This record gives sequence, C-alpha cells and structure tokens, in this order.
Amino acid sequence: MTTQTPTAPAAERKDLETTKKMRTVMGDYFMELENGPTEGKKTAWCTSVGPAELLRALGFNVYFPENHGAMLGASRMATDVIPLANARGFSPDICSYLTSDIGAYLKNDTPLKKLGMSGMPKADVLVFNTNQCRDVKDWFQFYAREWNVPCIGIHTPRSLGDLDSPIIEDVACQTEALVPTLEKVAGQKLDPQRLKEIVHLSRQCSDLWKGVLETAAAVPTPITFFDGTIQMGPAVVLRGTQSAIDYYQALLAELQQRVADGIGAVPGEKFRIYWEGMPVWGKLRDLASQFLNLNTAVVASTYCNSWIFDALDPDDPFRSMARAYCNLFICRSEDAKEKYLEQMAAKYQIDGIIYHDCKTCPNNSNNRYQMPERLDAKLGIPHLVIHGDLNDLRLYSEEQARTNIQAFMEGLAQ
Repeated sequence: MTTQTPTAPAAERKDLETTKKMRTVMGDYFMELENGPTEGKKTAWCTSVGPAELLRALGFNVYFPENHGAMLGASRMATDVIPLANARGFSPDICSYLTSDIGAYLKNDTPLKKLGMSGMPKADVLVFNTNQCRDVKDWFQFYAREWNVPCIGIHTPRSLGDLDSPIIEDVACQTEALVPTLEKVAGQKLDPQRLKEIVHLSRQCSDLWKGVLETAAAVPTPITFFDGTIQMGPAVVLRGTQSAIDYYQALLAELQQRVADGIGAVPGEKFRIYWEGMPVWGKLRDLASQFLNLNTAVVASTYCNSWIFDALDPDDPFRSMARAYCNLFICRSEDAKEKYLEQMAAKYQIDGIIYHDCKTCPNNSNNRYQMPERLDAKLGIPHLVIHGDLNDLRLYSEEQARTNIQAFMEGLAQ
C-alpha cells in the first residue's frame, strides 16, 4: 500500500473538464467519415495498430473497426448481434470484436447512427496488420468479399524478443509494398514530405498520450484506467491529425494541474491496481464504481498504453512505423512482456495486478502461461484473474467478478 497521502483530497470525484471537448472532437471525425464519399474522399479501413500514417498521407479518411467493436461492447449491443455472425459461420470462440462488428453489419444497426452517421462507412480498401492477431485479416477479408474491394496488409512476426534489424526491415518492406495498391485506389501518388508530416503529427500525439497516462504515477492519481478507455479515443482514431494533438495538450495540462493540487481520481485513494488485458467494455461503469467504493485506483494498464508509439520518426517513416508497431506488447515474447510489467509495477507503485482472461481474445490474455505466478515470486505483488470477455457478456459472471474483487481487496487490506 502506498504511504503518501493526498495533500488536498477531493470530497467527491470530479469529472475532467477537457472531456467535454471529446464529443466535438470525435463527432467531427465521424461526420468526416459520413460526408467523405459526397466530398470525393476515399475511405480506408485500418486495424487499430496498422499503418494509419500512410493512409492519411494518401488522403484517405481512415476508419478503425476495432473502435466500432468497442462501441458495440460499451453500448451492450454486442451480445445481441454476435449470434448473427455465428449463424453465418463465424465461430463463437473467435474475436468478439469481429463477430460484434459483422453481426451489426448484418443487422444494419450500429451505435454510429446515434452519432449522425447512416451506418458503417463502406471501405474503398481495407488494410490490416496482424501484430494484434490473425483474426483481423479474416475480419477484413469478409468485407473485401462483400464489397469487392482490395484487402491488403502486413504480416508481423509474433513472440518477438529483441527487435533486431531483419525483423524491422521485413515489416518496413511489407509496409512500403502496400503503396502501389493504395496509390491506385487513392488516385494519387504518395508524397514523401506529406508522409513525414503525418508521422511527425502522430509522434506528437503519441508523446502527449504517454504524458497523459504517466500522470497516473502521481499519488493520488488524477486519472484511472477507466478514464483512459474514454480518453484514448483520439489516440486511436485521430493520430496523425492536429485535432488529436490539441485535445491531448488540453487534457495533459488539466491533469498536471490536478497533480499539483493533489486532486485524485479516487477520493481517499488507498490501493493502486494494474489492469492487464482487455477491458470488459459492457461493464466498465460498474467496475469503475466498485473500485471507487473500495477507495482503489486502477492506475495503469497494458491496454491503454498500446497507443504509445515513441519509436515513430518522421525522418525514417517506414522503418520507424515498423519498429513502433512491432514494439506492441501483444506481439512481444513472454520475457519481454514480463520485463515490461515489472517496470510498470515499479513506476506506478502497484499494490496488486488484475488479469482479465478474455475468452475470445487469447492474444491479449497474459495469465495463461504462468506469468502471474512468476511475477508474484519476483515482485511479491498479489494478483487476481477475472474470467470474462471484451464484448460477449454471456461469458462474464458479474456476481463472481464482484465477489472476487471484493475478496482480493480485503486481502490487500490485511
């Protein structure tokens, strides 16, 4: 348990003022997607840790279906539409982002309609990176067949230890190989200077997002993992744009002021927890409330940190994109992941680690090969495993999770 005490504890949780700007920032993004076809702009679908910078440099509007998957989970629409994808031959055991998204498409129903869109934007080209999992390729190929449009991508090696030159060269060359097809769809040649500018903007966004998350190293923390799942929106869908930079500059300034004033996200913060794995999107509000009532701050996570790309370098766009996207936690080796979690536990003064064993996302479930036990032995930090899913709430027992969290926190208190 941390020994520092807040210098000026808040009587109750205060929402961040900057969040009020989120609706405008994200709303503008979605309306640009909606209006793109009538304005003559092409739309590229991109996996969330794919080569978005390259697509923006070629003038595409960029759409991220994993963001849509998270919206389906958070709105609790996912459980209703997943069976439609299952009925079309997609297994209930595969990524529930995939089955949620395709199910929503089949039903022609989506949370995007509440944001003023007519539906999911049709892709002119689909671009994937398998650094997250193989499912993204199969996901995108479904739409490529539906719409008869190109589906191209990058096949990133997995279980990476050291990011040596041959690996980076391979991924960089694969990224460059996308250019001719993208130029043909875009109807224009890639401007190397424009690519450098976009990579520079993306790096600025990444540095600011990193700064936002690192304010949580303060005691009390001004931001939690649950806040981060909301605040990460621009880092995911708007990296490479000035609007993302403007948003995070304002958010970081507000958080730094809260640190200076000793205002915590969790009044009376007693314990600090690390969340490892995917969010349970449909239960974020309930989980946030439970931890708040337990005077516990979930201060950091692997998930929100997945959009920190500090290897991006505008002077070497293709190789730096390759390095940044290969450095993703999900495609690193067990040893590299373990070392990373050790560093995070020390940096954020962690009292306990919660691992989400996500049924349909084995790639983002890091409790299955004895890592929790190894870290327990090294760090003396206890852990809890919660069984559930990112989107399919049929796989999550809320009562069991609440009981286990309560018992875990009681154990920490003793």
